[in-house]
Amino acid sequence: MEHVFIDLVNSPASNSFLTSEELNEPEVFYPLKVYTCHKCFLVQVDEYKKSDKIFDNRYVYFSSYSSSWLKHAKEYVEMMTSRFKLGEQSRVVELASNDGYLLQYFKEKKIPVLGVEPTANTAEVARSKGIESVVDFFGVRLAKELAAKNIYADVLLGNNVLAHVPDIRDFVGGMKILLKKDGVITMEFPHLMQLVDNNQFDTIYHEHFSYLSFTTVKAIFESQGLAMFDVEELPTHGGSLRVYAKHREDVSKNISPNVDELLKKEKDKGMLDLDYYSNFSQKAMKVKIGLLRFLAEAKQSGKKVAGYGAAAKGNTLLNYCGVKNDMISFVVDANPHKQNKFLPASHIPVVAESRLKEEKPDYVLVLPWNLKDEITGQLAYIKEWNAKFVVPIPELHFI
Repeated sequence: MEHVFIDLVNSPASNSFLTSEELNEPEVFYPLKVYTCHKCFLVQVDEYKKSDKIFDNRYVYFSSYSSSWLKHAKEYVEMMTSRFKLGEQSRVVELASNDGYLLQYFKEKKIPVLGVEPTANTAEVARSKGIESVVDFFGVRLAKELAAKNIYADVLLGNNVLAHVPDIRDFVGGMKILLKKDGVITMEFPHLMQLVDNNQFDTIYHEHFSYLSFTTVKAIFESQGLAMFDVEELPTHGGSLRVYAKHREDVSKNISPNVDELLKKEKDKGMLDLDYYSNFSQKAMKVKIGLLRFLAEAKQSGKKVAGYGAAAKGNTLLNYCGVKNDMISFVVDANPHKQNKFLPASHIPVVAESRLKEEKPDYVLVLPWNLKDEITGQLAYIKEWNAKFVVPIPELHFI
């Protein structure tokens, strides 16, 4: 691909947190340049960081530490169970099942479940909840192995995994093999239209290989013998899509008008024209300048800035902007697997929430801005010492 969507220069893998012993050791940086295909309009990063190095036993993202995400998962389970009349004779398979955050709700309904998860440490947590888990990367190979054991899915789902796979056609091809003849696939992923329109450049990192429109995903699924029959626009992760797919041969499910409506919406936005993707770098630069100006003025005024949420998107933002631990004192995160470690490149320490009350910073920079309502509600007590929340995306603003 030759059309550059954005160049975020060099960065370590966004979830490669450091121990104190590693702070004085060299870090590996990888180019973070993203391209747009002028034929299918897939936006994709070069695979400089191999997936088996990203999703190893040090992987620190556990889905269950977000209350809003658990609520989203539970609502999904209720909806799917009702809409597709799932029961004890059904089987639900989740790809990238993480720590069992979602499958636990199907299990509560006595619906058989299977998780496929490449990170052994998160899969072990799922197993401790009684959720059978296969530790492996999903694709045609694994799908054939499961099918040989007569394991097929009535519902095959994946939340925020489609963008993470380096070979997306192999991944979708595997779903074709594993899905029962009248089964349903649902996939959720951040919508490229929201990324562009709302300047969400910080959602770009090495773990995300692809940035997806509905038009592109529909074409990829069709190339593997699968058809879209419904789609929903969701507020999660700054604006996501939930697509519903079936076997092309399955005539038992009607095509929702939502499919053509969203295709038209993307076309009307200009997403089938390279011009739509051409000025994204300038929008990101505006955020960079605004954040650096704010941090410099706070430092000059003797104000203390802390961060909240040691999220992957936060690492992209901080590293693109060149922010180090002399500008941000610490970052709070609820996940104990991240606490007492340091953010990659910036070396900002990750601490428990109690540190906020001890040090009473003047500003709290909300790095996972997609959870700002949850976070500002949880930390409303910072107003007691007149602190302010700072949200960097789509442009720097204060709460």
